[in-house]
Amino acid sequence: MSQFLPTTPQELKELGWDRCDVILISGDAYVDSPYIGVAVVGRILQSIGFRVGIIAQPELKSDIDIKRLGEPRLFWGVSGGSVDSMVANYTASKKFRKSDDYTPGGVNNRRPDRAVLAYTNLIRQYFKNTSPIVLGGIEASLRRVTHYDYWDDRLRKPILFDSKADYLIYGMGENAIKELAWSLDKGQSPKDIRGICYIANEPKEDFLNLPSHDECLKDKERYIDLFDIFYDNNDPISAKGLCQKVDTRYLIQNPPCNYLNEPQMDEIASLPYMRQPHPYYAKYGKIKCLETIGYSITTHHGCWGECNFCAIGVHQGRTIRTRSEKSIISEVVSYTKEPNFKGIINDLGGASANMYGYECDKKINHGTCTHQRCVDHKRLCRQMKVDHSRLINLMRSVRKIRGVKKAFVQSGIRYDIIAKDKKHGETYLRELVNHHISGQMKIAPEHTEDRVLELMGKPGKQSLIEFKKLFDKVNGTKENKKYLTYYLIAAHPGCDIKDMKSLKNFTTNELRINPEQAQIFTPTPGTYSAVMYYTQLDPKSRKPIFVEKNMTKKEEQKSIVVAKDSFGKSNFSN
Repeated sequence: MSQFLPTTPQELKELGWDRCDVILISGDAYVDSPYIGVAVVGRILQSIGFRVGIIAQPELKSDIDIKRLGEPRLFWGVSGGSVDSMVANYTASKKFRKSDDYTPGGVNNRRPDRAVLAYTNLIRQYFKNTSPIVLGGIEASLRRVTHYDYWDDRLRKPILFDSKADYLIYGMGENAIKELAWSLDKGQSPKDIRGICYIANEPKEDFLNLPSHDECLKDKERYIDLFDIFYDNNDPISAKGLCQKVDTRYLIQNPPCNYLNEPQMDEIASLPYMRQPHPYYAKYGKIKCLETIGYSITTHHGCWGECNFCAIGVHQGRTIRTRSEKSIISEVVSYTKEPNFKGIINDLGGASANMYGYECDKKINHGTCTHQRCVDHKRLCRQMKVDHSRLINLMRSVRKIRGVKKAFVQSGIRYDIIAKDKKHGETYLRELVNHHISGQMKIAPEHTEDRVLELMGKPGKQSLIEFKKLFDKVNGTKENKKYLTYYLIAAHPGCDIKDMKSLKNFTTNELRINPEQAQIFTPTPGTYSAVMYYTQLDPKSRKPIFVEKNMTKKEEQKSIVVAKDSFGKSNFSN
């Protein structure tokens, strides 16, 4: 019978454990779900025979939480949670967020700023000469080299140097975490494991040298050089190891760990998750994220869209790894047997929902291209044969399962690649509109001015126009008509007031909508857009670009696009 991983001394006693092999610390409440990183790591380690405990959102002002499971035999695993703690705690305007979807009760009072640093310091405070501390999760992964920090408005050192942890696992790390545990269990050094970062006194032979932290501080173009090399070495097939000098020592980043294949994806999806919050945390109140992840299904990992403001490609990777239809169907069927299931699948998707089931053969065999993207502002690479047929069959199969009333697709959809699939794109869109959305289909053009879109790494405005025509075509004959809603970004590097007025004119006069989903750009580590924001340079041409850094004027850009106008009578002119 399935049970939670232990988080209390009483549970250890009931299991007959004298201590844990691994203790995982997280900035999220402990929800035992395949959508929660520490739960996945815990289940993976459990599946290969290790004793794993979890301490979620520990109290920082005392030892009451950090000591409750004792000291682990092999290592501590530290994660800031599902979201970078600074993103979780602050808006783009740097105002503190009062709510947290991953905290019981919804009040943002349990996740510290720079959670990875806070938790590592907490361990060091109460456990001297302890087992190794290993960082993981998105906060650590995207801050593993010199990075721009929006909240400090400066370049920070690789997070291993600030945290004083021993190792860092970057990316998804499913294979790396197993190899690290095996290595430490055997008393061996884990320093040759793929997907691992550590600090050394000397650079590593045959690894690429990144510009030093000091060079980046002195010269913004050297920081762009660093990010170019860093970005181009994230693929397990083509990447090389990296070294970066920081003061008198070196960050060593081994090449990425190998991606999971389909059977391995299925295996991790089938681990015995309880899919509920641990009772220890549930007693403190409702955890809002369960409304989204509770009955959702991940169909694949990765995204080759490469939007410049998004870090998914750096963290999850730019090659799609899919689960089998059998595995996904099995998970849906298991939901229908649960007493609380109401027949609704909240989401069937991944980082980009319509990238399931196909990939570029060249990328699979030789790794990602160094200087060419699968899709950019102007075109889709000819090697990428978009094919929605496998996804269409999956969607139809899920709908046929007895007990399923609706399977929503709420993950992001790359609307621009639907039209690229000449055989199946229209059919996919028709299936989506008729069966897998509610009253609205959400898409993310982000902007409409081609100059800004190019800096964003998004397709040109013409792609949006073409998609809307196709959407109107498949939507026109339905009595239950659906509508498009648009996510838009204000104050992205390169965007000024004039661009926002042009965007507003286009949405009013061409799309005939008053946008409501507009947000101010937030520069997050691991993205080219953050590099642009800091350097005020186009990373490709190295030419200066306008970057709005005045908070009042950022708000003004947003207010332009969300202003209420009568259709065909926009108040804004260029």
